[in-house]
Amino acid sequence: MNFFEHQAQARRSSTRLMLLFGLAVLGIVLAVDLAVLVVAGAHPGLLTLATLGTIAVIVLGSLYRIASLRGGGESVALQLGGVPVPEDTRDAGLRRLRNVVEEIAIASGVPVPKLYVLEHEAAINAFAAGYSPSDAVVAVTRGALDRLNRDELQGVIAHEFSHILNGDMRLNIRLIGVLFGILMLAIIGRKILEGGRGGGRLGKSVSVILIAALVAMVVGYVGMFFARMIKASVSRSRERLADASAVQFTRQTAGLAGALKKIGGLHEGAKLNDRADAEEVSHMLFGDGVGFDGLFATHPPLLERIRALEPSFRADQLEGLSRRWAIEPPHGLDEDRAMGLAGPTQPPPLPEPDSRQALTPPMVAAQVAHPGVDDYRRADSIVATLPDALRALAAQREAVVPLLLALLLDDDAQIAARQHYEIAARLGPELADEARRLRAQALADLHPMLRLPLASLAFPVLRLRPRPQLNVFMDAVQAAVNADGRVSLFEYCLARLLTVQVTESLDPSRHARFGRRKPQAVAAEIATLLAVVAQGGHADAATAQRAYLAGLQRVLPQEHRPYAPPADGVLALDRVWEALDALDPLAKQLLVEAVTAAISHDQRVAVAEAELLRTICAALHCPLPAMLAKA
Repeated sequence: MNFFEHQAQARRSSTRLMLLFGLAVLGIVLAVDLAVLVVAGAHPGLLTLATLGTIAVIVLGSLYRIASLRGGGESVALQLGGVPVPEDTRDAGLRRLRNVVEEIAIASGVPVPKLYVLEHEAAINAFAAGYSPSDAVVAVTRGALDRLNRDELQGVIAHEFSHILNGDMRLNIRLIGVLFGILMLAIIGRKILEGGRGGGRLGKSVSVILIAALVAMVVGYVGMFFARMIKASVSRSRERLADASAVQFTRQTAGLAGALKKIGGLHEGAKLNDRADAEEVSHMLFGDGVGFDGLFATHPPLLERIRALEPSFRADQLEGLSRRWAIEPPHGLDEDRAMGLAGPTQPPPLPEPDSRQALTPPMVAAQVAHPGVDDYRRADSIVATLPDALRALAAQREAVVPLLLALLLDDDAQIAARQHYEIAARLGPELADEARRLRAQALADLHPMLRLPLASLAFPVLRLRPRPQLNVFMDAVQAAVNADGRVSLFEYCLARLLTVQVTESLDPSRHARFGRRKPQAVAAEIATLLAVVAQGGHADAATAQRAYLAGLQRVLPQEHRPYAPPADGVLALDRVWEALDALDPLAKQLLVEAVTAAISHDQRVAVAEAELLRTICAALHCPLPAMLAKA
């Protein structure tokens, strides 16, 4: 399956989750009503009250837990005791983790997620959490950092990126909220019993309450049964897909298989210390963090996962590894040094800045959220070519704002002066001066293909700033972009990407959704998008019109909408994003192919056009790799 089919399946899983939730609620209500019948007899009013009260407790519990997770992936990481990984860490294991994550993020075309380490966990495990790539968090245990070599760590992180890219994260985080409601009766009953020990000496009324609490806790085990069944049914297939995607991303099985072998062969395995927290998030962990088997297992059996990667692997081989590692446990960094895996191999050079490339619509659609080995090589090229000084600036909280604004400054001195004035008016003259200095010195010779990847490295640090500062920053960005009365493709692309990243990070749960609209319902917006794309990439109106019609034919073959480029050019796109992002996943595939057909109609795609294509895909939550493959 490609990205769009994964997204469609995730949407169906979300619908299935709500159906299972409804069945679980029905089962709990029936159990409560049965208990009321046994204790109090057939009293219709009491039964109605019990039914409505049970539903209210479950629904309110779910809403409360979902609201507590509005902060996205960071809320989950902090709940489990995660510690943020500093951008400028000197720890060798953390530095290796950050390098691997940055490479995969650039190769995938998504912002670098926030990184957390569960320092108190010696087991090998990891998870990705969040509502969208903009607020994603990747957390790994200290055991994973210590025990896994670079290839194995890359396999684990690629597995987690599959969850980020394919829509699993938002399903998983909603699952936490839904299941919390199902368990509410058991939680309430247990809390009352814990607080009411010795209540028999306080009178008959207290005893009645304690009996009711005991009944609630017993009935709550019905909810626990359903909760574990739901998690298992939703999670197992997604884990198999994530393993397969990780292999597709890295084009090798040894890394992921090696990580799974170490989970099976080491005493710590994958089980987390805090059983309660581990059970709540067990469906989003890389390995089985709880230890359930059979119907309640959230992951396929470990040996099955290994054999899917290495069919000839046997159980006795795992036992042999376990005996060997009991005597001398593996150490990931030592293995790297022994195997020469301390860093990526020599990357290929970047294309010339003025080079053009030919693309085909199916090729681009296939690349969406599915980086391959070539994309990793291109990501290595970007990482290796970016000057160390710029990467350091992108990791510094105080430097990231002037760095991003410097990318927007124009080469024309008069326009740059107006931009400087607008920035100084909002953020102060010192910051405006620093942006101008960076533009003249650090960014003067930057390869054009490195501009957006550099910005993507800076996004996570930018999002650490308080909301008021981000609002002022975005106002300065818009002022700098519009300082000369016109907006270039690159200016629009960077400004739009900043808007998407900042807006979604401020309120991640609001922007998490699976679209359901069909292309015919947003035909006007599609026509506007294709007209802007065709006009921006073709020199004359006749050629642009043919490009527009080529794109329209792919997504709306029955529509006859004339080519009518908007008067405000690329700024017209601001009016189409909300409607287009609401398209269902398979309709988005058609739209991505249509945009590619319009951009590449002249058989050439310049750097600015490639940046526009990537920005369009980002706005539609269909991430493209940092550099597109050539046809």
